[in-house]
Amino acid sequence: SELTPEARDRLAESVEQYLTDADDATRRIVTAVAGLLAKVAYADGDYSTEEEATIRQELSRVHGLSSAGVDAICGLLADHIGRVALLGDHDWTRDLGELAGRELRLEVLEVLIEMAVADQVLKHAEQTQLRRIAKALSLTQDEYNALQAKHRDKLSTLS
Repeated sequence: SELTPEARDRLAESVEQYLTDADDATRRIVTAVAGLLAKVAYADGDYSTEEEATIRQELSRVHGLSSAGVDAICGLLADHIGRVALLGDHDWTRDLGELAGRELRLEVLEVLIEMAVADQVLKHAEQTQLRRIAKALSLTQDEYNALQAKHRDKLSTLS
């Protein structure tokens, strides 16, 4: 879609607008995490209220991001989740690879897994997406498996 790059830009602009006291690296990390959360949330083609609540909760943890900023980013994602989710995640995983240490990348993967199970089912499409992101973040299959194992009861082999 020709609007796809616009969705990426709008997400970055929202983060920049509401995270004014942060440096460029921090804004890029927050944008990457928000984009990846949206991508995983929509991996199954549905954006549930539980998934939106999880994104809201994770963004609320960002130091310096006001509730108005969380609302703006969540509103953008609610309105354009399909476009944001269609974006390739190379820029976001590259930014995290360059700017975030291994511990932060593991924490991001854990947050993404939490996003995927927000609706109480870890579907095959979500697992595939998460494995690909883990690899792009230079995390191992064992690290992914250890984080996913916490949610083994939610694995779906049929979806």
